[in-house]
Amino acid sequence: MKRHRITAAVLSIVLQGLGQLYNRQWLKGIIFMLVQGLGLYYLIPRLGGALWGLATLGETTQKFVKVGKATQLVKGDHSIFLMLNGIIVLLVFIVFAIIYASNIYDAYQNGKKRDEGKRVPNFVESWRNVTVHHFPYFLLFIPVLGVLFFTIMPILFSIMLAFTNYSAPNHIPPAKLVDWVGFQSFIDLLQMKSWSKTFYGVLVWTIIWAILATVTCYFGGILVALLVESKGIRFKKLWRTLFIIPYAIPQLISLLILRNIFNAKFGPINQYFAYFGLDGLPWLTDPFWAKVTLVLVNMWIGIPVSMLLVMGVLTAIPRDLYEAAEVDGASRRQQFRIITMPYILFATAPILIMQFAGNINNFNVIYLMTGGGPAKGEYQFAGSTDLLVTWLFNLTLVNNKYNMSAAIGILIFIMIAGISIWSFRRSKSFKEEDMLS
Repeated sequence: MKRHRITAAVLSIVLQGLGQLYNRQWLKGIIFMLVQGLGLYYLIPRLGGALWGLATLGETTQKFVKVGKATQLVKGDHSIFLMLNGIIVLLVFIVFAIIYASNIYDAYQNGKKRDEGKRVPNFVESWRNVTVHHFPYFLLFIPVLGVLFFTIMPILFSIMLAFTNYSAPNHIPPAKLVDWVGFQSFIDLLQMKSWSKTFYGVLVWTIIWAILATVTCYFGGILVALLVESKGIRFKKLWRTLFIIPYAIPQLISLLILRNIFNAKFGPINQYFAYFGLDGLPWLTDPFWAKVTLVLVNMWIGIPVSMLLVMGVLTAIPRDLYEAAEVDGASRRQQFRIITMPYILFATAPILIMQFAGNINNFNVIYLMTGGGPAKGEYQFAGSTDLLVTWLFNLTLVNNKYNMSAAIGILIFIMIAGISIWSFRRSKSFKEEDMLS
């Protein structure tokens, strides 16, 4: 017999909470009804307007109208507000739809218990089941709502902007409306000469920078860690402390100080060169030397992080492996190649991938050291040392090219996600999780 489960499910489809009342779960049914009432109260006056706003992004602009001898401003539609409101209302609709589906499932399951001759739990027992047996889900519910409205919503908004013509000077609300243009922003970015030359140039430098910044910091950290942990070296705690100081100092302070140190006119480095009769170098004003300077500065900031990670790995390597290698006549170089380096790579491969992804978006070093400069005339709103993320920043906050910056943001995400997933799946840390157990 499936009479109770089907009846309860159908009643819950007709009216949320009705199936619970049919199953004699009075308080739970009333709560579900109140939730549906709240959802209908919010959604009925808003859902139609939200869908219209998302589809059209507005139909009228603000304008001045003469009323007698006076001039009055008549407000129009604001495309961006309509888009945001539409996204919020749709997300709220999704939340209430999930609750509605849960109500049907709950009514069906409790109706099934009645068909099997089992007792349907009362409200106290249901509450205890949720808070005890499903405690992780219960506790994660509020954070999930926060992620939905404070993380997913901005991401959806940014993605949608990439498919509009939202940019200065011709499409800035409320004076002008924004329109859906499909993939035109991506086509312009990849094919229009003024944009594509900048995009491909900045993309190439971004990849070169990410590789250099990651490799130098990673292997520099390994070298420093091996030197500090070498047998016979004295004052190990002092050396560790000295090398950790660059990491302990706030990055903002370090970068601003280093920017002054490398200043071509009054920086201490060029003054030392002049003291010995040598010409100073254009550390931050020449495209080539600016890139060299950025790599050096990033090494100063990044090597301590890799050093700490590698030191932790070195302490975890079993000593008997080295003793066995020495018995077999292996040299120090062979021990490093066969024992030390494989352990370091296995333990730090995920972090290495994360560092590479982080360097693609390494905004602080570029912005605080060079600001993306020196200028490059053939680039569109970008300088010689701009990464994709700093170019995106300039397009958004300086030049109001919101559609292009949103398109660049999507391409950055695709690139980082693709590289990270591919690298993680190929690493031994992912394939052989039990290797060190």
